[in-house]
Amino acid sequence: MTCYNFAAGPAMLPVEVIAQIKQDLPDYAHSGMSVMEISHRSALYKELYAETKANLLELMKLDQAEYDVLFLTGGATQQFTTIPLNLARKYHRIAVVDSGHWAQRAAEDAAKVPGLTVDIIASSKDNDYTAVPEIPTEFDQDYDYLHITTNNTIMGTAYRDDQIPKTDIPMVADMSSNFLGQEYDYSKFAVIYAGAQKNLAPAGLTVLVIRKDLLVKHDDLPGLFDFATEAKKESALNTPPVFQVYVAGLALKWLKEKGGVASIEAINQEKAKLLYDCLADSKNFESKVDPDSRSIMNVPFVSGDPDLDAEFVKEATAHQLLNLKGHRLVGGMRASIYNAMPLEGVQALCDFIKDFDAKH
Repeated sequence: MTCYNFAAGPAMLPVEVIAQIKQDLPDYAHSGMSVMEISHRSALYKELYAETKANLLELMKLDQAEYDVLFLTGGATQQFTTIPLNLARKYHRIAVVDSGHWAQRAAEDAAKVPGLTVDIIASSKDNDYTAVPEIPTEFDQDYDYLHITTNNTIMGTAYRDDQIPKTDIPMVADMSSNFLGQEYDYSKFAVIYAGAQKNLAPAGLTVLVIRKDLLVKHDDLPGLFDFATEAKKESALNTPPVFQVYVAGLALKWLKEKGGVASIEAINQEKAKLLYDCLADSKNFESKVDPDSRSIMNVPFVSGDPDLDAEFVKEATAHQLLNLKGHRLVGGMRASIYNAMPLEGVQALCDFIKDFDAKH
């Protein structure tokens, strides 16, 4: 029986990437060293770093002359603090769109930066975060930037590209859970950041894509927190997460071979439609997310009966459909169907839902 991992993160990697990792573990590029042993100062790593950075910007259709890429540690959560330290320098005030838990966390952590004011300018709290709020384009205050979360892992909501306007102030996006899983006009954003453990690599790497005009050195910041310093040192001010960057490089090559972001989004849309249609037909389970705001990466669903939900998760696990338990904040179940999840995995889940319905 094939095993399918529906975890929200760390999530499954493409089988082709796993196979290449297995090959490179004992001897990377005929160097006699494991890929986990190569130095971040070596020509091997520098070549890997440059190729990974170039492939990422190519897939995002961004110009290397205008954007830079930082490969950082500390998780996307660290950027809730580091980004305002770097960007909130003129007005000391930022705007946040509250679309759920991680947007709230971003606002809460930013508010702890001394002298910084954080305004929640739109929220979907009134609908229990079952739909994304409209992003304002006119503001009563001067802001250093506007922060949004493009995909809400826990709530199962997401913005489409046509729901994201171009704004006069810099827009910062946390794309952790749908990074490179659906198309956006990435040039709308001044900064994009994402934890890699959903669509790109093992946990331990955070990717930050930033407009070069924002790379201004701040002498009052430690080097590890200063984006300009990190950029100048090519993300190697200290030892970078070499293995994670290597895996990200493989995942980007895999994505290019699949036809890029547009092609993988078409597959992701097909997977999501299959699962949402299955839930619509189910007599036990439902998605509570507004159809116009549904994520194609994370699909929460509930029965309304915690005991039945627990039984579902238990039986699904026995059928090698793993990590379907929902987040503690919303309960129920959650199927995360990132880029690496094959259509066959979603079909297996739908078949199981139908069989479970027949027995319950």
